[in-house]
Amino acid sequence: MLICSTLWVLREHYGMELKINMDYTLENCQKLVDDWIRTYGVRYFSELTNTAILMEEVGELARIMARQYGDQSFKKNEQDLDLGEEMADILFVLICLANQTGVELEDAFKKSMEKKTHRDKERHIKNPKLQRK
Repeated sequence: MLICSTLWVLREHYGMELKINMDYTLENCQKLVDDWIRTYGVRYFSELTNTAILMEEVGELARIMARQYGDQSFKKNEQDLDLGEEMADILFVLICLANQTGVELEDAFKKSMEKKTHRDKERHIKNPKLQRK
């Protein structure tokens, strides 16, 4: 599953190797995060700690969503919040948890999509609340 293919340059900031045109598959992202943890993070935080961190990151995403798409306004110190950065932070911690628990995210995602397609193939199409007006 290809997330993106791009130039990846972190050498200047983090001293990591330059990887050109790396395919950001979920499998490669899991390897990349594992390499980063072992190089810069020393070790993974415990699964419970990473779960708490994941909840913190989801809360940060929720704050942006409430202000950008909801009824709340941004506070003065929140003007530079980045929606994509918060989503990427969530993905990073989720990948940490997958690595720690032995979950292959590509396989799990494929199974989830198959399950949803089989279970919901007509459910949403027949939902009158979702019909276009």
